[in-house]
Amino acid sequence: MDYLYLFIGFVILLYSGDLLVKGGVAISSHFKVSTLVVGVTVVSFGTSAPELFVSLDAALHGSPDIAIGNVIGSNIANITLVLGFTAILMPLPVRSNSIKFDWPFMMGASILFYLFILNQQLEYYEGIIFVILLIVFMVWTIWKSRKESRGLSTEFKSAKHSIFSSVLLIIAASVGLYFGANLLVDSAKNIALDFGVSERVVGLTLVAFGTSVPELATSAVAAYKKEMDISIGNIIGSNIFNILGVLGVTSIIKNIFVSQPIISSDIFVMLGVSFLLFLLILPLHKGKLQRWKGFLLLSVYLIYIYSVFTK
Repeated sequence: MDYLYLFIGFVILLYSGDLLVKGGVAISSHFKVSTLVVGVTVVSFGTSAPELFVSLDAALHGSPDIAIGNVIGSNIANITLVLGFTAILMPLPVRSNSIKFDWPFMMGASILFYLFILNQQLEYYEGIIFVILLIVFMVWTIWKSRKESRGLSTEFKSAKHSIFSSVLLIIAASVGLYFGANLLVDSAKNIALDFGVSERVVGLTLVAFGTSVPELATSAVAAYKKEMDISIGNIIGSNIFNILGVLGVTSIIKNIFVSQPIISSDIFVMLGVSFLLFLLILPLHKGKLQRWKGFLLLSVYLIYIYSVFTK
């Protein structure tokens, strides 16, 4: 029965994440910001909502390894699995803004995360710092976009939903994400106990993959529709939100204990693939995430998953 609940949880998270993205994008269209900003902020935060609900639920129910592992595993999966698979479908051009600001901010947040957990816990005041940094990132990104587009004859897509309908979509999606997260965490914990697998491994692999499904679907569809800025912006923005938003809010509500294997091993994999992404999106001018780079990223993900289970 746990396998059925696990599958239902995945499906609920997937469809709820999709509703949240539609509502968020419609609202952003009313404020007329670029697709890159939409991808880095609204879309990425919407697709990261499952991570927030899952990590918060796991921390409150005494499963800190799932709460932390979910974020680290999702960030690894976002870069290696999601971007890798999307680049294989269609090579992705890289905007200079992603290299000059978005990636450095993501890497800086990742390093700060590592420094904060060296004492084996993420405390409430560190969560407050994370949330403040997230607000700064959002405000600066939107302000910069509106400043650059001011005076330019930029064509914006009209919103498909009214503001009222968009808010209803977001509310419905939030309810779905809450129940989907509960099903996913509870069933994953039960399966882990049955097979003798640690909660850390479940969080890094099964739960992380499940909460990354919205990113995978959104980036693949965006690439297919040639909305390339949403594809890469979605991933970088999601990773920033996972650390600053998901862990920030969760640790403010409850301090999160961090196990030693995560500190000594998994966090370095996350930092490593983040740096690998930087190398792959170079040069600074007209960079491109080509198909062979997509295959490389996907191979890294498969090797990582294999190593986690064999250990």
